[in-house]
Amino acid sequence: MARAAAKRKKIARRGLMLVLSSPSGAGKTTLSRMLLKADRNIELSLSVTTRPQRRGEVDGSDYHFIDLTRFEHMVKAGDLLEWAVVFDHRYGTPRRPAERALQAGRDVLFDIDWQGTQQLRERARNDLVSVFILPPSAKELERRLRRRAQDSKDIIGTRMAKAAGEMSHWPEYDYVIVNRDLDEAFAELRAILAAERLRRERQIGLSDFVRALQAKL
Repeated sequence: MARAAAKRKKIARRGLMLVLSSPSGAGKTTLSRMLLKADRNIELSLSVTTRPQRRGEVDGSDYHFIDLTRFEHMVKAGDLLEWAVVFDHRYGTPRRPAERALQAGRDVLFDIDWQGTQQLRERARNDLVSVFILPPSAKELERRLRRRAQDSKDIIGTRMAKAAGEMSHWPEYDYVIVNRDLDEAFAELRAILAAERLRRERQIGLSDFVRALQAKL
């Protein structure tokens, strides 16, 4: 009963957009899955992509897999919050699901690269919280890429070559986590989310809450 009453008194807030970026293999996808499993008030923004579906991926769960014609139509119609070309394939974030979630006070998780993050910052800076995930070393990054067994040797080489350029964008992010230990990195990510949810400007019901407190004094 007390728990139900506490829920009713929860201060209304606007949701936030939590962006995770990293070079391939640094751990952002694993951390994203852990966060979605542990926190019921955050949902994944499912990107649309023109790249081929990988083994084990599910359309509508991992990505929305679409063709180039449909992707270009979404760009022209303004239906994407951001989009980018990564390894010769296009990725983009549908606008409407994200905006609905934010208005309802739910948080949205974005697994996107630095190009997409720049676009989101230009369009929705006040709603954005950006986190860059770094590997502890180049050797460990390569080991993780090989352990995934998703890409050919040539593609792994390409990802390693591109990693240095991707990592150069770390100063553009609000927070940086070095993923030496997965549990430790996850704890740091949850601490960031908890603090950002408490920011005064996101708690849109705070004024009414304080006025109600003052009226009873």
